[in-house]
Amino acid sequence: MTEKARNNIIAIASGKGGVGKTWLAVTLSHLFARSGRHVLLFDGDIGLANVDIQLGLTPKRDLSGVISGKYTLKDTLTRYDEGGFDIIAGRSGSASLATLPVEKLAEIGSELTALQKSYDFVVIDLGAGIEQHVQYLASIASRSIVVVTDEPTSLTDAYAFIKIANAGKNPPDIGIVVNQAATQKEGEATYHSLNKACTNFLSLSPPLLGIIRRDNKVKDSIRSQKSLLIKAPHSTAASDVAVLSIKLMQK
Repeated sequence: MTEKARNNIIAIASGKGGVGKTWLAVTLSHLFARSGRHVLLFDGDIGLANVDIQLGLTPKRDLSGVISGKYTLKDTLTRYDEGGFDIIAGRSGSASLATLPVEKLAEIGSELTALQKSYDFVVIDLGAGIEQHVQYLASIASRSIVVVTDEPTSLTDAYAFIKIANAGKNPPDIGIVVNQAATQKEGEATYHSLNKACTNFLSLSPPLLGIIRRDNKVKDSIRSQKSLLIKAPHSTAASDVAVLSIKLMQK
């Protein structure tokens, strides 16, 4: 796959679950769309898929139908009208993607890279961890954004993801976003802890792309199944992600 073929695909990753990866993927997609971009959000977290839940959507078709051969990936597109972007929903409660044969996973990857030609941005919400399907979906992206918090398990699991992703045949550009930071300064300290390990053991220094400060409005928006940009567009977290989205669009 050429760089040109995948240069608008962004994977949102984390070693550990519960760090705000899906929420960030949704908010970034919404911000890209608000800026006039044509955006697709792909929920690659089969088994714990929740993009549709966070947005209060009930898709008629999801990835399980693609895996079973009933539909093509294009057939499963669902429009999120309030946000102005498309989603491809996963299937919560299913382990299908994690146990999928490599050949079938490659078919889904090929369909996704074909679909991306119709979009300005494709955002992939990866599953947490370092399993094969997670690494494969990360490899078809031009950029992987690794979301971390200051929890030690988040940092160690993020390091493991970066180590394996960087060792692949087609490594993405990796950048770090610190989420749920108490302050800008504490966010920077969290990044430096991870970057130190990457520099010392991997000879790699992934850049800090953004720091998102802790904001209770995020939990409120998730509970109400609304995008943060609809529920609390002027909140601290929304402002921080807006800065990140501008940086990504400039790149």
